[in-house]
Order: sequence, then structure tokens, then C-alpha cells
Amino acid sequence: MLLEVRSLEVGYGGIRAVKGIDLEVRQGELVCLIGANGAGKSSTLRAICGLLPARAGSVRYGGSDTRGRSVHELPRAGLVMVPEGRGIFPQLTVAENLAMGAFARNDGEVGADLERQYQTFPRLKERHTQTAGTLSGGEQQMLAIGRALMARPKLLLLDEPSMGLAPQLVTKIFEIVRDISRKGVTILLVEQNARLALELAHRGYVMESGGIVLAGEAKGLLADAKVREAYLGEAA
Repeated sequence: MLLEVRSLEVGYGGIRAVKGIDLEVRQGELVCLIGANGAGKSSTLRAICGLLPARAGSVRYGGSDTRGRSVHELPRAGLVMVPEGRGIFPQLTVAENLAMGAFARNDGEVGADLERQYQTFPRLKERHTQTAGTLSGGEQQMLAIGRALMARPKLLLLDEPSMGLAPQLVTKIFEIVRDISRKGVTILLVEQNARLALELAHRGYVMESGGIVLAGEAKGLLADAKVREAYLGEAA
């Protein structure tokens, strides 16, 4: 098991944002975590990668407990997140942002990986000298994903990659995510667009009010009456 989350609790002040959830991701899977805004999805991802402290429970990545490991150690171990809002460096160029994704690497293949990102995202190659803050929302999302891939992740956490994008760009981003998964990168995807996420994923979890209320194969969740009514906008 690449990722095991057990009885995880996360809070802000007196608010329990995540209430003792269990979640797991196997090597090579694409797993989605869906739910309404405020359900606790982003808090879960931030706790997994060490940006939020867990009040209780455990996170095991690659068989090892992540407690006691600093935030910067986890990307070096292959656990990489693309945060909600993209988190790019707006004053740096596209090329400089991509290079930042490889800051912890000391191998000789960074240049080859940079060219690989340009092949995956031709728009970034066209704009490689452009300041990242002047890119469109879709281009910034491509840059954020490309920067994460420069770290050669074993587990890629994607937090709301479609947020704020036009429908045609949402389709493009999901095509890119599917391609990344097919190339062998394990992915945990948090996404409000439940239909697209479940159509893409192998398995899924449904989160409500800080807890996991449903889990299973993605196809089964797509057919579930509660999911269809609550998250797909279909009448029961």
C-alpha cells in the first residue's frame, strides 16, 4: 500500500475539519476524493503532506509513518502536491517555475524532464520566458502540474485542478491527468466535479462534514443513487 490514512483527525481551533477518516491508495491507482465545498477534502490532503498537523490518527506513506518528518522531506521521498489555487511563483518565468520543481534533485536528467514537460504542455514551451503571473488560469494550472512532475512524484496529490477554469480547459486538464496516470504515476485527486473525477478514477471516496460516508469502485459510485442525486445533479 503506497498511502494508508487511519483515523485521521484535523482541526482548526475548536473546529474538527476531518473526523477520524480512513483512506488508502495503492501503487498505480488513481483515487478520487469528492464532496461539497467545506467537506474537509483539502484539509485531508494538507494533513497527508504535512502542511497541517493531525490531531489524531496516522498517515503512512511507502510503509513509513510520516509523523516527525518535515514538510520538505516528503517531496524528496516522492509525495508531491499541486495545491488548490496552484501555488506558482508569479514573479518567476515559466522555465524558472518548472526548475523549482526539481530543486531537491541532483541527478543528470532534469533537462530531459524539462523537455518532457514541454512536450506534455506545448503552451508552456511557447511561453517559457514569460512571467508566470501573466499566464491564463488554465496555463497556470498546467504549470503547477508540470512543476510537480519535475519532482518525479511517486504519489501526486491534486487539489481541485479544475477550479475556476472554462469547460474546455477542464476537459484538457482531465485528459492530462488521465495521461499522467496511464504513465504510472499514482494519484489522489480532490475534485468538486464529481462526474469527471469518478469517470477518471479507479476508486473513490465521498466526504461529507469531515467524514467518509461512501467508498468503493468509481463505476459503482457513479451508479449509486445518493451520489447521483447529491453530486451529479440527477433526480433519485
